Amino acid sequence: MTTASCIFCQIVRSETFTKLLHSDEKFVAFLHINRSAYRHYLVIPVDHIATVRDLQRRTTHVLTVGQTILHRDAQQFGFHQPPFNSVDHLHLHCLALPYAPSWRHLKYLSLWPYGGFIEAGKLLEKIKPP
Repeated sequence: MTTASCIFCQIVRSETFTKLLHSDEKFVAFLHINRSAYRHYLVIPVDHIATVRDLQRRTTHVLTVGQTILHRDAQQFGFHQPPFNSVDHLHLHCLALPYAPSWRHLKYLSLWPYGGFIEAGKLLEKIKPP
């Protein structure tokens, strides 16, 4: 399911000029429009999933896609948590460090317990079955 007004759903439906770096039945990946690092990609689910609060085990393949894209770089993978997410469509940030400019690292700090950025591995560990 996708929504008409969501920019990421529009990218999934090829309604924009966004070049896809990866596409399969579950996820698409593309270059972030306002990158915060040497290379900065987003991996999003084809189905509209609003935030990390709605993430299920079935979507853990998202990290594998991101790791494939950034396999040779210094890597950071993670999600912004509400209320710090900018688009209500789940998206994995795939960052090849260093940050550019360097102050951009502030966007990717954990503000636990208030939300902020959560590393993908930590989030996937939290939703893993016991």
